[in-house]
Amino acid sequence: MAEKASLVRFLPVPSPSEQTVWADVSSLLNAACEDLQEGELIHGENFSLFAAMSALEIMDPKMDSGMESCGYRSVEEAIENNAAPIPLNHDRTIDVQCVIDVMDHLLACEATWHTGHSLAQTVFSCIYLLRLERTSLHPLLHTFCRIIRATCNSVISVVSDARTHEEEDIFIMAHGLPLKGEGDEKCLSMLQAVEETISRQLRACKALSSNKKVLEDIEPLQTKFDLEEGYCKAVLCRLRFRKHFYHTLICMRKPQGKGFELAKKHIASCLSELAEMVNSSVFLSSNASGICQTDAEDCTTASGCQPIGFDASLNGRFSAPTPPRAIKIFGWKKAVKYFEKLLHDLAIICSFSLSPFFEDVLRFVGQFQKSKPDLVARAHLHILLVQDGKLYGRDYFYDIISRAISLPDVIKNQELHKSDFVVQLGQLVVNLLKVLCTNAAWQRRKLGKILQDWSVTSVQLELALKRELGELSKLSVDENICIKLSKLLLIWSEEQTFWIASRFLMMGFELELYSPCEYCMVYWYLYIIFVKLLEKTQMRLAASLDTSKKKGKKKKDHPKDTTIDATHFSPLVLLLRCYICLSEGLAMMLAALSNERMISQKPSIFNSEQERFIQHFDLLLKAHVPDHISYVLFKKSTVHTQLTSVMKYNYFGDVQRITKELRGSFAGDPERLAELRQIEQVAEHNRIALNVIHQAGARDQSLKLRKTSGRHCGQMNAGGAFGGNRGVGPVPPEKGIFPLDHLHECDLEKKEYMACLKSSNHLSEKCKHFSKKYLQCRMERNLMAKQDLSELGFREELDKEGSKERDNKIEK
Repeated sequence: MAEKASLVRFLPVPSPSEQTVWADVSSLLNAACEDLQEGELIHGENFSLFAAMSALEIMDPKMDSGMESCGYRSVEEAIENNAAPIPLNHDRTIDVQCVIDVMDHLLACEATWHTGHSLAQTVFSCIYLLRLERTSLHPLLHTFCRIIRATCNSVISVVSDARTHEEEDIFIMAHGLPLKGEGDEKCLSMLQAVEETISRQLRACKALSSNKKVLEDIEPLQTKFDLEEGYCKAVLCRLRFRKHFYHTLICMRKPQGKGFELAKKHIASCLSELAEMVNSSVFLSSNASGICQTDAEDCTTASGCQPIGFDASLNGRFSAPTPPRAIKIFGWKKAVKYFEKLLHDLAIICSFSLSPFFEDVLRFVGQFQKSKPDLVARAHLHILLVQDGKLYGRDYFYDIISRAISLPDVIKNQELHKSDFVVQLGQLVVNLLKVLCTNAAWQRRKLGKILQDWSVTSVQLELALKRELGELSKLSVDENICIKLSKLLLIWSEEQTFWIASRFLMMGFELELYSPCEYCMVYWYLYIIFVKLLEKTQMRLAASLDTSKKKGKKKKDHPKDTTIDATHFSPLVLLLRCYICLSEGLAMMLAALSNERMISQKPSIFNSEQERFIQHFDLLLKAHVPDHISYVLFKKSTVHTQLTSVMKYNYFGDVQRITKELRGSFAGDPERLAELRQIEQVAEHNRIALNVIHQAGARDQSLKLRKTSGRHCGQMNAGGAFGGNRGVGPVPPEKGIFPLDHLHECDLEKKEYMACLKSSNHLSEKCKHFSKKYLQCRMERNLMAKQDLSELGFREELDKEGSKERDNKIEK
């Protein structure tokens, strides 16, 4: 085999013909293979993944492995071969066990469907659901299948109405599956009747076990008395979970959030029943009597048994909206965790205050997206935000805009909703909210596209304002009001444009779209965007304060600089200043390290730095966000940057100073306080890193710097004493967040030192040993610099260690 490969490798290049010219590209392919990391693809103008996949003949059994024939060819054939018997077993105890297994497997199938797989190959792989009328003789199974079908229909309805399914268009495709049936509207009453029957069976069982008189003669759920209570509880918690989950979906669809309070109660009940389901797994697995599944982690039932009545390949040729593929159904434990997270996400939506302020809405959506909610939760959020063309189905968007820009009452009374620009901005706001409710990848792609619309609207507003200002002498009072409106709308639209741009760039970190060698240009562009965002925010705040002053009474002793103080020192402005200092500091530090050859960067053979700059910021450059930005300007700003200048401007020190001032302003806001702590940590870690690098100097060979892409943090090692993911550029996934992994507090070393202090004097050799060990641990975690350790009485030890390291290097 190796000989054949070597012969192929060294075959001579064929001679050219009239229509073809051959060239040896082996070296290029080898270089590409070495440069590519796992999971990366080559992108080119004449190559696309679609073109490559089109070479496969889909649905051809010879070319498409997904078309291999397996399982039954039709539902009727499966039923004839007793694949879905009714009852599931003639032994009533085993029959109940099998029904519970069906319930659990359907839960796993439903969770798998929610995460993007087809309905046909997940939930409707259940033969009982495909022929529901057959189950009418089995009340428990029939009722459960009906509530499952009604739940699926409700979920499809909310996702279709929200139109967030474009990101996972397979979700709502039913393709002839029996999603609706006569009598489905009565599923809750049927479920209530079955639940009441099993509750009576449970009460009768408890009465008999405690030798109490049974008030009514009722047939037990199954035949083994010692197992009756366990099976009744297991069935009841599954039925009740289904009931409360369906109620939750119904309540959340009520307009204007009117069903949220009731939905929260049902969500709490759902979580309680899920906990009961988990508790029942011990009983079910210990009394299992069916065929056990091989992999315990991937078991789709609580008992660990194989469920009856399922065939994933049954709908492959008929109902699947895509070529049939073998999919992996979630394990039961994983499915339970999925529903717990889904319910928590829905509870967050129900707890939203429905604030009429646009800034609060954006902040809530951004905070909600941090937990990475799945499609169903995001669809409910979308339905809440945009109903009947209004925010929450309650507030017109022109009112939202007028509130955001603090319009004077005189302008509000001029039939604001008839303004073309207000209507246009209202539609842009609706589109923005829709985009923010999608998943991260889809959201970033759409944000880049709608950026062009916001930019065009801002340009149109600016031109209209200039035209109106040019005719200022001829204008009437009403037309002067139009000028004020245009000016306020222009400021606000530009502010939103730069906010969208900042989120677009931030999400590139979350999606790992930037390589470490590109961090410098990204932070530099972020710095430019934050500066423009700060400028527009200050202008809007100044206009808002001017309006509020005119409403109030004028005071003779009113200070002249009140407006300046309010706009320059408001918490929002100071927070933006933090991000400006942080992004500029990171960009300049990376540029300085690169200029002084302290970061090893492997040049790419496929594209230059300028080409990568255009690729990452093409949508921003096309939208002129902001104007006059280019690769040439980036190079001019960074090419001469040195570490001495970065140290001089003290970017990270400024960040720490501002965050301390802001703590009092955000004392009642835990989310903002957490944000400030993260910012402060990042600034501190990079300040320490910068100090160590500056003191060591560019020629110190013991200092090695490299940028890694694992957690998007730089990693530094200074003679083994300075390590960890602490310096050179933490990465922000969301607006206003520069994350860093948690500090290591060296707890073990600290405990050893504190224990020694209790038993000995701090000057004893034993305590000095533990003290040094603790301080060295802190230094290695970047919690203190090396010079701090020497100042604490360990200068001689450090000198000895340094001389040993030098001797080792000489020997090597």
